[in-house]
Amino acid sequence: MADYPCVELGPIAHGGHCVARLDGRVVFVRYGIPGERVRVRITDDSKPRMWWGEVAEVIEASPDRVIPPCPVAGRCGGCDFQHVAVPRQRELKAQVLAEQLRRLAGLDIDVTVEPVPGDADGLGWRTRMRYLVRDHRVGLRAWRSDELVELPVGGCRIAHPGGPADLGRFAGHDGELQVVISDDGCTVLGPGGELLTGSQIVTQHVGGRAYRVRADGFWQVHPGAAETLTAAVLDGLNPKAGEQVADLYCGCGLFAGALVDAGCRVTGIEASRSAIELAKLNVPQARFHAMRVDKAGSRLAKKTDLIVLDPPRTGAGAGVVRQLAGLEPTGIAYVACDPAALARDLATFATCGYRLESLRAFDLFPMTHHMECVAVLRPH
Repeated sequence: MADYPCVELGPIAHGGHCVARLDGRVVFVRYGIPGERVRVRITDDSKPRMWWGEVAEVIEASPDRVIPPCPVAGRCGGCDFQHVAVPRQRELKAQVLAEQLRRLAGLDIDVTVEPVPGDADGLGWRTRMRYLVRDHRVGLRAWRSDELVELPVGGCRIAHPGGPADLGRFAGHDGELQVVISDDGCTVLGPGGELLTGSQIVTQHVGGRAYRVRADGFWQVHPGAAETLTAAVLDGLNPKAGEQVADLYCGCGLFAGALVDAGCRVTGIEASRSAIELAKLNVPQARFHAMRVDKAGSRLAKKTDLIVLDPPRTGAGAGVVRQLAGLEPTGIAYVACDPAALARDLATFATCGYRLESLRAFDLFPMTHHMECVAVLRPH
């Protein structure tokens, strides 16, 4: 260990790394906590001005450092924060979100990352898992690698306990296993999406509605996420009966269902044809179109009162933001899983006459650096 350089860890950065400095160079360090003194193992020195590394030895530990609940934490790439007490994890995420908003959107606001009710220890929540199979061994990928890290006894600690007790019986062929826990049971998909057990179409219940979802399609992975996000969107927008709403990147119709039940007239746009077919079944009271959001102008009502925007991790982008601002809605609810993309789009909305009215962030991915946000915008 003496060969590894000693550094003091600075603030947390987007992606779950702590920022440190070594010989005038920035080093992004995994598995640390701000304020700690550690020895760091350099894992990537390919760029002259910034390196990446991971904690090799803790010299002065933070009081928030804990023993990771998983014995392969630090080897598996799925979790960033198992060494951090759960309340401090949320503080670190809040700091990242605040810093991205300040740097990219010029917004200086206090941020709190809210826990999901009933999620005390941050374990056993992930209802959609991807496992790697090699030579009849089942595991998870190492960080940014295809290296297999075999599952420990007891399995992945953040995986929902409703999955198969013995994944080995599905390890007949190399490739990827997908395990999906839904309200109607467990589905396992093998390499190439082959159905091994369960159903290709699963059911999720939210707000009194049953949503049919492809097992290999998109659905929030935390069991409390859909209810939490739906409530936050409705609370933020306060939709009125008869209002015209555009639900963009609508998936299989989660927000559309809640908005229809609030009495709104809803048009949903989503590029995935299979998701749209399910959305039509899930929410027959709404209109849906399978197309890209940036090409959807003619499908949206000229008088659009409200917009729900739930883009992929890369964000909506400046072109879509300007197009939506041109509809002059009275409220926009932006659901975001990446704080940097959110901040960039908020900055563009500001140039189009929309201000941030409220922002809520939720810890829907405990033990990782990820979070989900709901931002509500109103015209100046």
